Amino acid sequence: MTRTLFTNIGLLVTNNPSEAVRAGGTKTPTGEIENAAMIVDNGLVAWVGRAVDAETGGGFDIDAVVNVHGNTLIPGFVDSHSHIVFAGDRAGEFAARMEGKPYAAGGIRSTVAATREATDEELRHRLHSLLTEMHAQGTTTVEIKSGYGLDVATEERLVRLAREVTEEVTFLGAHVVPAEYKDNREDYVQIVIGEMLEKCAPPAKWIDVFCEEGAFSVEESRRILNAGKEAGLLPRVHASQLGPGEGIALAIEVGAASVDHCTYLTDADVEALAASQTVATLLPGVEFSTKQPYPSGRRLIDSGVTVALSTDCNPGSSFTSSMPFCIAVAVREMGMTPAEALWASTAGGAQALQRTDVGKISVGMRADIAEISAPSYVHLAYRPGVPLIGRVWKDGELIAG
Repeated sequence: MTRTLFTNIGLLVTNNPSEAVRAGGTKTPTGEIENAAMIVDNGLVAWVGRAVDAETGGGFDIDAVVNVHGNTLIPGFVDSHSHIVFAGDRAGEFAARMEGKPYAAGGIRSTVAATREATDEELRHRLHSLLTEMHAQGTTTVEIKSGYGLDVATEERLVRLAREVTEEVTFLGAHVVPAEYKDNREDYVQIVIGEMLEKCAPPAKWIDVFCEEGAFSVEESRRILNAGKEAGLLPRVHASQLGPGEGIALAIEVGAASVDHCTYLTDADVEALAASQTVATLLPGVEFSTKQPYPSGRRLIDSGVTVALSTDCNPGSSFTSSMPFCIAVAVREMGMTPAEALWASTAGGAQALQRTDVGKISVGMRADIAEISAPSYVHLAYRPGVPLIGRVWKDGELIAG
C-alpha cells in the first residue's frame, strides 16, 4: 500500500460541506478548504484538512509527497453522457448548421453507416483517443452509450468495446430508427426489445432511449425502457432536446436516474423534476453546436432540481470532450454560478450515474482528482479555452499531466 500526501493545496474542493467545516472550510455545497492537504491511501481518500494539520492527519506513515504548488484540487469530472464509440466525421454537417441549416436527429444515420463498416480496432482506436482527451481535461469517470450501430451485431460490438474502458455502459439501440426500417418502425422496436437487448444487456448497466419527434414516441420509449428494466438494466432518457414533449414525465414515471438535454421544459416538467429523484443533465455543447436556445440551469436549480453537466461528446451535435468548456458555457449562457457548474460536473454527474464513490474528495471516496493550474476553479469560466487542467489522478494513480 502507498500512502501519498498531497500538500500545499491552495484551494481544495471537497463537495462535502461537513468534512470541509470540520477542517475550517466552507459549509457551501462545494465544501472548500483553503491552504489544504490530503492523504491518499491505496487509491482512496484517507484524510483531508488544513496543510498545517497534515502531520497529525490520522497518524499515517507517508510514502510519497505531491506538492500542488498552491493550485486548486477538485474531484475528477464525472461525464455522465457521452457517445464516443463511433466512426466517421460530420464536420460538414456542423458547417451547414453554422450557415443556417437546422439540426435534425436524422444526421445520426450517417455516423451509423460509417460505424457499421469500421473494424473493432478502428473503433477502439477512436475510443481511446477521445478518452485520452477527456483524461487530459480532468474527466475521471465517463458514461459511454452505444447507438451508432442500430443492428444487433454492431450494437453488441459498441457496448462490448465501451465496457473495456468503463463500467458506465449504456445500451442505446433506440437512438433513431435505422433507414432500413423507416417504413416499418414496429419491426425495429421488436428487435431492440428482443435479440438486440439480449445481446447487449450483459456488458451494459443502463438502457437509454431518444424520446423525441423524429426518434421514438412516448409509447415506444416506454416499452423499450421497461424491457430494459426487466433485463436488469437501469433507465435513463434523452428528452426535450428538439421541442417540448412527454419525455420528462416518462423519465420520472420509469424511475430514470437522469433525463438528459432538457432544452425545452414546461413549468410542469420543472415541478415534476423537483419532486422526483431524477437528475436533469444539461449538455451545453449541444446548444453551442446546434444554435438551439440554452436551457436555464438557474430556473432548475432555483426550483430544487438536481442538475448535472456533461459533454454529450458525439460527432454530430456536440463534438467536444471538454468539461471545462461546458462549465464555461453553463456559467455564461445557462445562468449558473461557477460553484454550481463545478458541482454539477462532479457531484451532479455522480448522482446522474447513481455513484456514491466519486464526485467528492472525502474520506473513503475514490481518489479521483484533477488539478487546476490556478488559485480557484472560477478560472475555468474566467479563462475559457485555456488549458488549465494540470495533473489528473484516478484511484490515486496519475493518468494525465
